[in-house]
Amino acid sequence: MHELSLCEAIAGVIRPYAVDKHVNVVRVQVGALRQVVPDSLTFCWGLIREYESMPDAELELEMVPAEVLCQSCGQQSLLTSRWSVCCPACDSGDVKVVRGNEFQVTSLDVS
Repeated sequence: MHELSLCEAIAGVIRPYAVDKHVNVVRVQVGALRQVVPDSLTFCWGLIREYESMPDAELELEMVPAEVLCQSCGQQSLLTSRWSVCCPACDSGDVKVVRGNEFQVTSLDVS
């Protein structure tokens, strides 16, 4: 379960901004290709927030769909399967991923 280490990384990112503040919400973008299980990430965040003295900090996830640009047909498309990174229009494997690899803290609510 790598979600625990991901939550530790999230805490490491927000720690400098949370000094002497109460963290209410942490917003994170998660790309569809990152192989993250949202329920596991949320569960692990519950463990980490206690350890990091942020007991009320909620984790809000924005799931980003995977999108590719096909080098063969030029079509930019959302992937229809999470198991195949091929162009949905022409089935070519010669694609460039343009969205779906994100994993980043986008904002915090603190008081």
